[in-house]
Amino acid sequence: MIVYFAADLLWATRIQGAAKQGSIPCRPVRSLDMLRARLADCDVRAAIVDLDAPDVAIDLIRALRDPSGPAAGRSVRIVAFGPHIATELFEQARAAGADAVLARGAFDRRLPEILAELAGAADRPGGPTLRGG
Repeated sequence: MIVYFAADLLWATRIQGAAKQGSIPCRPVRSLDMLRARLADCDVRAAIVDLDAPDVAIDLIRALRDPSGPAAGRSVRIVAFGPHIATELFEQARAAGADAVLARGAFDRRLPEILAELAGAADRPGGPTLRGG
């Protein structure tokens, strides 16, 4: 299962549409409480985080990486995306624990590929080969 946080309906629709087209289980999270609930009832293997709402986004990434947090004992791959000019925010996402950080354009172009890689992360040692941009 992939969870995603999207700051607006446009990105939520794109992510959900691409996941549906690829038959990839994908569910939204809109808050830290919702993330905890998803982790409690699903086998979450990956997360996509929109950096357009930085406070929530960075908190979600940190929570997924916290060794005593809601994802403790799990290997959850994290892909964050945001405006290409937000280089400081990209660094914050990396520092919080994102595996890959992409500009929106790259994320949008590669969305089906990213979802497929994240969905298959549990099947491959080391997880997806995503490269941040």
